[in-house]
Amino acid sequence: MPKLWNATVEQHRHTVHAAILDATAALIADHGLAVTMSQIAAHVGIGRATLYKYFPDVQTIVSAWHERQVTDHLDQLTAVAAECGDPGERLRMVLDSYLRLSSTAAAAGHGGHGGAAAAQVAMTLHRASHMPAAHQRLHELVTAVIAGAADAGAVRTDVPPAELAAFCLHALAAAAALPQADSRERLLDVTWAGLLPLR
Repeated sequence: MPKLWNATVEQHRHTVHAAILDATAALIADHGLAVTMSQIAAHVGIGRATLYKYFPDVQTIVSAWHERQVTDHLDQLTAVAAECGDPGERLRMVLDSYLRLSSTAAAAGHGGHGGAAAAQVAMTLHRASHMPAAHQRLHELVTAVIAGAADAGAVRTDVPPAELAAFCLHALAAAAALPQADSRERLLDVTWAGLLPLR
């Protein structure tokens, strides 16, 4: 088979795969968790048989969508870390971006339809097989940024960077669940204060 044909077929598959994830997310946002494979296929504009060639069920689609979202958020944080040359400012920007992205994800999980069922799906997704590697990548990124800030004298050095990273991620994940933006900002400030050098 010619290379051009292979590339075209692969691009088409990629486009359909992305459309399936987007359609499922949109349907769940509009109608709750009671979404069927038939609805997804109709929303994408493909037949059910074609949809089943990509995914066996709705839960697998939701998990794939979640993995894409998590990867996108990690890529955004990596880009933020690369933008700023000042180590202390870089850390503050990474923490602020992490809180913002986590807050957006929390709002998406708690908004719309579903109530307890939506919360159950969210819990299931956060235990999904793609999450340990994502958590590891996130922890390594924040640890490296904290280590750079510590070397520059911008944050405390009496606690290892890996421990400070765990502290920040847990504190900001809890803050992200709060519905009020001002509450989240206050806890970001508290978290930041805990990183500052001892006087």
